[in-house]
Amino acid sequence: MSLPVKVMRDGLVEKRSSGLLQLWKKKRCVLTEEGLRLHNCKSGGDAPSAAWSSKAKELRFERMATVDCVEYKRGLVYFTVVMATGKEIDFRCPQEGTAWNAEIALALVRYKNLQAVRTGRNRHLFSAHLGSTGEEEDL
Repeated sequence: MSLPVKVMRDGLVEKRSSGLLQLWKKKRCVLTEEGLRLHNCKSGGDAPSAAWSSKAKELRFERMATVDCVEYKRGLVYFTVVMATGKEIDFRCPQEGTAWNAEIALALVRYKNLQAVRTGRNRHLFSAHLGSTGEEEDL
């Protein structure tokens, strides 16, 4: 059983398809402490009654490298999420307010910092368990 994940932001973004035509498709984006969940829109249009699929594509921070390639054009922010494998996923969103690229980048940095702290603690606990803290060693 997994614990509920805190939702940091929920809203609409557009993702460029990877097909031949590379069309922009509206997605409901849910930013959590673990990554992004992208839900497809079942019906076209901007209406609030548009149905969102329950199945979501998940982009986890542990598999993300960076968020970059920010460009501002005609009131939209274009950005790219680069995965650890090198795969690039293009997005765009309205420029007003706090843009999605900034929210995702900050959440990614927060996640990576937390992982680094955990790794450091584990190393410290492991070395303490072995009986050496490194403080009393002569150089």
